[in-house]
Amino acid sequence: MLTLVALGHTLWHGLADTGVALAFGGLVAVGELARRDPGDAAGNPTAEDRRPAPLGSAGALAYALLGENAGHSTHHGALQTVAVVLAAALVGLVPHVARGRGPALDHVARQVLTVGFAAACFQPLHHSGRLEGMVGEGPYLVVFLLLLLGLTALCDAVLAAALAASRTGWPYGPLLRDELRALAGIGSAICATGLVMALAVAVAGVWALPVFSVPLLLTQLSFHRITAIRTTYRETITSLARATEIAGYTRPGHSLRVAALSCAVGRELGLSERELTVLEYAALMHDIGQLSLVDPVPAGATAGLPAAEARRIAGLGGEVARLTGVSAEVAVVVERQADPYREQPVAARIVRAVNAYDDLCGGSGHPGGSLAALERLRLGTGHDYQPEVVESLARVLARDGRARVVPVPPG
Repeated sequence: MLTLVALGHTLWHGLADTGVALAFGGLVAVGELARRDPGDAAGNPTAEDRRPAPLGSAGALAYALLGENAGHSTHHGALQTVAVVLAAALVGLVPHVARGRGPALDHVARQVLTVGFAAACFQPLHHSGRLEGMVGEGPYLVVFLLLLLGLTALCDAVLAAALAASRTGWPYGPLLRDELRALAGIGSAICATGLVMALAVAVAGVWALPVFSVPLLLTQLSFHRITAIRTTYRETITSLARATEIAGYTRPGHSLRVAALSCAVGRELGLSERELTVLEYAALMHDIGQLSLVDPVPAGATAGLPAAEARRIAGLGGEVARLTGVSAEVAVVVERQADPYREQPVAARIVRAVNAYDDLCGGSGHPGGSLAALERLRLGTGHDYQPEVVESLARVLARDGRARVVPVPPG
């Protein structure tokens, strides 16, 4: 509704300050062009695709907070701001669509609503002259803009968490916390660059835009390289985790199932993004110690082993994990996954419970199905499994529809 009203208003009344609108629209379009192609190798949207394009977001915020151009007042309003940002963002997505990658439109919706919020708070006050009467043109104006940018960033975080919660079904609180933490990184750089752009254009005109765009564009390209390195690192760990399956020590897909379910339980418990990354890597490598065994564990199911043997295999896994070059946190989780839960870090408690669940559901200890496996875990909460982890696992399985009873075969 907002975009339809904004486009209709702009088409009816025409563009005010056409040159300024084209300059900022071009900046937003370039920012979208500089994004990575949406989707992974299979074309599926990734979490990175839903992050705002730093250069495009900074340009959009600068246009929303622009009151003057080279000392002359501008006349565009909040609705024209929304229309220009929307049109530029869609133009920037065209090459991605042409490459056969379907665009993730979440970030476009967020950008339109966030920019609309900032423009609606600033433009009417500026055009009416009330802003100058309240704060003047000196440092108080900068303080006002900083406060407005803080509210805008909070608005964007709330929208991003709401979109993620509706898309994944994960709890809203931890998602909002992760978005707020992200504001201290690239979010602060976007807000600061948008403010500096608006103030610079007010004094020097639109020719100031290229000067302040280059640093953020280089930062955006650096983030792309970091993301590519992290993707390669995760793929390497996933390949190492599959070594136990290829060697016949564990069942096919076991490490991937444990990793996916562990991350879901971790989100249910409110772990941060960094803690979830450690948890995922440790879950992928949790069985790597079995490669040191002469005689494989039947079906790779370590949940039914004596405690001393399970701890020995976990210790071997920690040594192997350190040799692969993973972080010390991941290796500690791997080697302590078989300890009593009161002595374990949170990630190790999750890996132990989820691994036991998958072993029980896939091995010979699951005559009653997943509900029976959960009941076995609940019986072990006095020493082996943390009750909160088991109950979080039960909620995740119930939400995904995987907690069901499998008929007991005859005999």
